[in-house]
Amino acid sequence: MRRRDLLKLGGLAALGATATACGGGSGSAGNATQLQFMFWGSTFEKAAIEGMLKQYEQKNAGAKVKPLFTPDEYDVKLNTLVAGDNLPDAGYVPMSMSFRLGEQGKLVNLFPYLKKYPQLAGYLRDAYLWTGQDNLHAIATANESMLLWYSKSAVAAAGVTPPAEAASAWTWDQLVENAYKLTVDQNGKHPDESGFDPKQVRQFGISISFTYGAAWYGFLRGNGVDFADEAGKKCLLDTPEAIQVFQNLQDLVYKHRVAPGPGQLAATGDDVPGTNILLKTKRVAMVVDGHWSLLDMNESKVDYGMGVLPKYNEPFTASQVAGASAVFAGSKHEQEAVELLAFHNDPRNVDLFAKGLWMPQEKKYYEDQAAIDSWTKNDQHPPEFRTAVVDYARDHGVPDLRNRLKNMSAIASDALTPALQEIETGKRPAGEILKAAAPKITGMLQGWHHSQEL
Repeated sequence: MRRRDLLKLGGLAALGATATACGGGSGSAGNATQLQFMFWGSTFEKAAIEGMLKQYEQKNAGAKVKPLFTPDEYDVKLNTLVAGDNLPDAGYVPMSMSFRLGEQGKLVNLFPYLKKYPQLAGYLRDAYLWTGQDNLHAIATANESMLLWYSKSAVAAAGVTPPAEAASAWTWDQLVENAYKLTVDQNGKHPDESGFDPKQVRQFGISISFTYGAAWYGFLRGNGVDFADEAGKKCLLDTPEAIQVFQNLQDLVYKHRVAPGPGQLAATGDDVPGTNILLKTKRVAMVVDGHWSLLDMNESKVDYGMGVLPKYNEPFTASQVAGASAVFAGSKHEQEAVELLAFHNDPRNVDLFAKGLWMPQEKKYYEDQAAIDSWTKNDQHPPEFRTAVVDYARDHGVPDLRNRLKNMSAIASDALTPALQEIETGKRPAGEILKAAAPKITGMLQGWHHSQEL
């Protein structure tokens, strides 16, 4: 199951679909404390998490942890376990679902444990997921952020240098200008040259998703507007600032012809290759995607580079683009499950940070040089990583919209995604579509999720 599919702003699968229960709760085998940890991920993530669980067992005498690897239909299967009151002890929870389960009392409140486990108290503010005052139902598993990935050989051939520091971020016009240089058809012509064939593009300059909220949320915030007003009750996508962002995305495809339209990257159906494949084959020169692509880049031996996103008034990127991690209520070993939760996303215990899939949640890994080096100073992280990722996420990250807005899954599936898909077709201007969609979204808004300082 693709990581983006699990993180997208789509609706959760409906409860009722046939699914095999994979839980069973905690227990004791002899004198051993038996825990269960449920998670999704690639085969590499599976190996890393299982290795982490083995370390936990070695460092906690008498503890045994059964990994419940669930790569497909995760939300459906977890819903089934909830309905059957057959939950594991701890594990991953899709972000939107975590708020629902927190409100239903299905997740352990971690707030009372913060004093006992200082590591949990030292996270970035936006890593904490609150259901209400002092009710900390989960933490975001990793602090993932959005970046501008590029093929080093493609940009070098065009004489283009994507900036790796927020202070030097391209303006939107500069992005377009450079995307022209990077877009070529089968005859080597650029979109601003006579005879350019938009139906036979060999290499597109840029690819940015219309429907994946984290891809454009930084642009929205950087242009001085949010998805909704301060109360979270009025949609602001029909404002001039928001319309400009989405019209610019549409113009990349249909006016400038430097970005692919629907179906132009898919080998079959809607199956678009991953960012690592797009860059390695030079089908696209630059792609806006998440930090987690670093693992695939290195595994695929892509000649890649990392840069910051183009800016509007201010440089911003969506951060905390991740699923949640939680302890499930009803565990017979709640304290041990909390200890496992703290252990499971510690860079000292799992190599997913050093290998490039995850970014840490503890503040020290963005502020202390020795701590920063502990997960970034290796062959898996390019020289520009410090400014393009660590500094950028710390100083210019805004939390992913799904972490903050209530009813986001329903809003996305019923109103937002259809509107964005229509913008992507290019059949009507973005403003016309957004002005029609905004009132419908407003009618579904229920406010922002609770937030509090520790």
